Amino acid sequence: MSKFDIISAELCKEPKKWLITGVAGFIGSNLLEALLELHQSVVGMDNFFTGYPHNLEDVKRTVGPEKWRNFEFIEGDIRSSADCRRACAGVDYVLHQAALGSVPRSIDDPITTNTCNVDGFLQMLVAAMEAHVKRFVFASSSSVYGDNEKLPKVEDEIGSSLSPYAASKLINEIYAGVFSKVYDLNWIGLRYFNVFGKRQDPKGAYAAVIPCWIDVLINQNRPLINGDGETSRDFCYIKDVIQGNILAALSQSSEALNRVYNIACGNLITLNQLLVLIRSSLSSHLPEVAGIDPEYGPFRKGDVRHSLADISLANQLLGYQPRYSVATGMEEAIHWYARKQKAPML
Repeated sequence: MSKFDIISAELCKEPKKWLITGVAGFIGSNLLEALLELHQSVVGMDNFFTGYPHNLEDVKRTVGPEKWRNFEFIEGDIRSSADCRRACAGVDYVLHQAALGSVPRSIDDPITTNTCNVDGFLQMLVAAMEAHVKRFVFASSSSVYGDNEKLPKVEDEIGSSLSPYAASKLINEIYAGVFSKVYDLNWIGLRYFNVFGKRQDPKGAYAAVIPCWIDVLINQNRPLINGDGETSRDFCYIKDVIQGNILAALSQSSEALNRVYNIACGNLITLNQLLVLIRSSLSSHLPEVAGIDPEYGPFRKGDVRHSLADISLANQLLGYQPRYSVATGMEEAIHWYARKQKAPML
């Protein structure tokens, strides 16, 4: 059994109380589902800025009424100290996912990005510290590596930030470090690398590439590739992100605390290769998708050219072992999106 299997079994026997911020979002709702399936008690907070009530309804349908009774929802904002204190009260572990994501959005509106990602993060740190939580786990980002072109990305080697979003996540890490030194708050930051999976919103101006392309292809339209398609990323399936969060929250190693980790698959794929993979997965059910070619547009401002994670530190200190390749994760993701949109294949 893996370390994650062992910890999951132990959790079922001795439930804990968790707080998930951003619980109605993509990652937050998947964390909620996983913890409820493990018979945990969960408090969730969201202001529905980028999260959706229908994500919570989907979790409720999936886990069933008995497990759903272990969930308490707070409609609140991480920028409110009162909301943060209320959410943290009596909690063992905080999984802080709430943030305003997207590099392009942060370039369009740096002020709102800062108030959500920096001011809101600080409010959560203070509330968690005052509540004496056992562990504060938060979502950082691979964007922190900035203009450092070295591959793979190693945690202690970062470059200059290329966007307000990247800067906000770096500031989160700095603030967390201060709180461990000054207030003895135990924390772990997780630098996510291009997470994908069910409940990731395919709509809107700032939609992530995978759900956007799945949606576009299902609707028989041509996907847009920014640049020449040779930009590469390390895509990480949502269930491995869930694993990373739970391992980080429950690690008993003092060496593992108060530091950041890459959470990724550890493999590189170009956007051209990614589209071929998505199209191939869909075309086995929708043959007409196979003939849809992409359109190419300009490179996006603030994007890095290549991104690949070194996940050895997370493996060594947390016991993190990715269970999904991009291909296996994609099969699950596409099935969910196709069913949700009532595609002909289902």
